[in-house]
Amino acid sequence: MEKIYKRPEAMQKRPTGYCPGCLHGVANKIICGLIDEFGIVDNTVAVQPIGCGALMCWTTDTDQIISLHGRAPATATGIKRSAPEKFVLVYQGDGDLASIGLAEIMHCANRGENLTVVFVNNSIFGMTGGQMAPTTLMGQKATTAKDGRTPLQGYPMHMCEIINQLTAPVYIERCALDSPAHVLAAEKAIRKGFKNQLENKGFSFIELLSNCPTNWGMSPVKSLEFMRNETMKEFPLGVFRDRSEEV
Repeated sequence: MEKIYKRPEAMQKRPTGYCPGCLHGVANKIICGLIDEFGIVDNTVAVQPIGCGALMCWTTDTDQIISLHGRAPATATGIKRSAPEKFVLVYQGDGDLASIGLAEIMHCANRGENLTVVFVNNSIFGMTGGQMAPTTLMGQKATTAKDGRTPLQGYPMHMCEIINQLTAPVYIERCALDSPAHVLAAEKAIRKGFKNQLENKGFSFIELLSNCPTNWGMSPVKSLEFMRNETMKEFPLGVFRDRSEEV
C-alpha cells in the first residue's frame, strides 16, 4: 500500500493537550510539517506564551521555551540576537499577544527582528477561563462580558492592520483554519514566514483565525460556522504586506 501521509518527524508522539475540536492542533501540525520540510528540527527554538499556545510544548519536538505572559517576542529577540544561526519561532494566542504582550509585539515588529511570528486568534482567553480578549467580537459573550462585548469594553483589535502601520515588517498575512482550502493557504503563508527568516529578510507575522468550542459554548461544527459567518467578517483574510522579494 502506498503511504500518502505520515506524522511529521518534528511532532512528538503523544496525545495533544488541546480541547476536542480546537484548531491549535492544526496549526501545530502545519508548523511541525514545515520544520521537517526545511530540515531544521535540530536548529529550531520555539518560543511559546502563557495560555493555550504553551501546549505546543507537548507537540513540537524541538528546543523550546515558555516565556512570561506576553513576553515571547522579547524572549525570542534575545535568543535570535545571541544565536542568529538559530531558527526562532514565536507562537502566541490573542490574549497573550494583543493584551498583556501588546508592547512586546509592537516593538519587536517595529525593530524588524528577523523572526517568524504565528499568531492564533480565537477571539477569547482560552486557558485562563474564557475572559474577553482584545479580539473578542462585538456582541460576543465571555466570562467577563456576560451580555456580550459592547463599546464600553472597546472594539476588536485588528493586529495585522495595526502592525501594517509600521515600516519594518517584511510580511504580514491573515489566514484561517476552518477548511482544508484555508489550511493549505495557511501552510503556504507560514512557509513563506519560515523562508523569510532563513534568508535573513526580517520580521514575518502570520495571523491564523481559530476557534474555541469550549469557551464559545459551541460544538466544534458550530464553532466553524461561527468563524465563517462572524469572525471572518470582522477579520478579513488576505496579505497585508509582502516585501519578501524586495529585501
